[in-house]
Amino acid sequence: MKAAVLVNGVPASGKSTVARAISAATGWPMLALDTIKEALFEEIGRGNREHNRMLGRASYRAIFALIADFPADAKVVIDAWFGFQPREVLSAHIARAGLARVAEIWCHAPAEIIGARYAARVEKRSAGHLGLDYVPELKMLADRAEPLGAFPLYRVDTTQPTPDLTQWLEAALSRA
Repeated sequence: MKAAVLVNGVPASGKSTVARAISAATGWPMLALDTIKEALFEEIGRGNREHNRMLGRASYRAIFALIADFPADAKVVIDAWFGFQPREVLSAHIARAGLARVAEIWCHAPAEIIGARYAARVEKRSAGHLGLDYVPELKMLADRAEPLGAFPLYRVDTTQPTPDLTQWLEAALSRA
């Protein structure tokens, strides 16, 4: 049965670091929303905030469309903020992708740290992403954001070293 690990959290919560560690430890491929979104910025162009959101939705859809073509026993790590769309959208994508087992890794850190991380990387990222003016909104989002809670859940405090999640994931995906 096809399985996925949703590495979830607000922007700058440490998702990519955790997702890369999981992928390296398990050998499972990683699909990152920002990797697809960056390619779309390059081909389609950058725009206003709604354009950014549209490309985010398209990237999200592309991830699950790719997984639909993976082998029936595939396991994949997905690096994305899953709170930016209605949960029904995620449920529909999971069903279309043929994912029978799903686990969630919730990445979190204090809002001040998330804001500082985001600010530190603004100059290094594509201009298609939101700029420094997003930091106050992101900090408020970080204070209220919650995991999906619909799947086996492991919370990772990304101010600490990334734990080895291999055994937990194997167990969580076998019962999910």
